[in-house]
This record gives sequence, structure tokens and C-alpha cells, in this order.
Amino acid sequence: MRSSLWIAQGNVYLVVDEESLSPERVRALVGDADGILEVIRRGDDWLELAIWNPDGSRAEMSGNGTRIAAKWLAGQTSAHEVAVRIGSREVRARMRRDGLVEQELGPVRVQDPEEVDGVRLVAVDVGNPHAVVEGDPAELPRLGPALESHPRFPGRTNVQVARVVEAGVIEARVWERGAGETASSGSSAVAVAAALGVSPATVRFPGGELHVRLENGRAYLTGPAEPV
Repeated sequence: MRSSLWIAQGNVYLVVDEESLSPERVRALVGDADGILEVIRRGDDWLELAIWNPDGSRAEMSGNGTRIAAKWLAGQTSAHEVAVRIGSREVRARMRRDGLVEQELGPVRVQDPEEVDGVRLVAVDVGNPHAVVEGDPAELPRLGPALESHPRFPGRTNVQVARVVEAGVIEARVWERGAGETASSGSSAVAVAAALGVSPATVRFPGGELHVRLENGRAYLTGPAEPV
């Protein structure tokens, strides 16, 4: 097994290559990381990825995780662009000269606002499920665990509490399914921008800022990724 620890705006993932993982193995390896990125297959400018939560469950998508995986491969092959395949979705990532990575994450689907146990939210699909609550991010510790496993979301959901603080700027905190609160989340940045109708948007998480652009129903995400 080859492994390395990476960080993307406070979101920490262990990248694992040359080992086939199981839920039990994930729980043994993950430590304090927010999850594990399992490289299943790869070429010079593409890779197939599995994303594991700390509890041994699988995630369908991760903006920060796919960005880490793309930069990890680019560091080995010097690829300028990397395609990250996860399930039926392909994320295209471009290495920028300033060290950041710009990704095309694919389609975003925003549902109509609804109320769940008195909480008004917007469900968003970014390849994985999100429940966005507009309000004070300090409410996340109360709302996150309550909504994550609510019967409204039979497969569980990621939860964000977010608010616009100035033109084009969103403040947010995120509760990730299977991980609890994390310092940052790329797919969550897309979800809150889409739910609040802000584009382009700078999304401020406790771990740092991510930049989102929404065009023709598709999401573009820019941020850093570095080895620890």
C-alpha cells in the first residue's frame, strides 16, 4: 500500500493507492482524517476513485476529495488536466499556474424549498445529497445531526447552514454525512451557492474559502489542495 495525507481548506483525506479497501480496513486506517480516497485505477491523466467516510460508508462525490486526487496524480505525472471518475460522474480538473485547481464538477439540481420538522431547507444534488438551511452557521451543531439521518433523507444527507454576508460572499458550516462537522467541503460550497442563488460566489468555511461558478446548470469549483 502507498498512502499520503492531503488537505484542502481544512478538509483532510488519506490518499491510498495499491490496496483494495473494505469498510473494516477504512475504519482501521482513517485516524483523524475526514475520509479516505481509494485510487482504484489510473493512467497519466485520469483516475478512478472511491471515496470512503470515516465510518466505513461510501460517498458518491466530494469536491475537495476529487480535487486532492487530481492534484495528487498531476504531481506524479505532470498532467495539466486530470479526469477523476467516480461512479457515473467524471470531474475534470485543471491545474492553474497559481497553484489552485479549477474543477468542472458536473450538473447541479436544486429542488424547491421545503420544511422538515419546522426547518426550512433546500435539497440540492451535486452528485451527492445536500440539505441547505439559510441561517446562522452557529446553528449547525443542532441542525446537522438532526437532518443527516432524518427519514426525509433515507440515504442520509450532508447538511449546511449558510448565509450571504455581502455581495457574492457566503458564510457556511457543514455537517458531512458519515463524518460529522468538517472544516470545509467542496460539494457543500456548490450546494450553498446553488441553494442561495449566488454566482459567482466565494464560500467561507472555517477551513478557508472556496470559489464557485454556476453556468447552465453545471458547477465549477476552484480551491487549493496540498500534501500535509
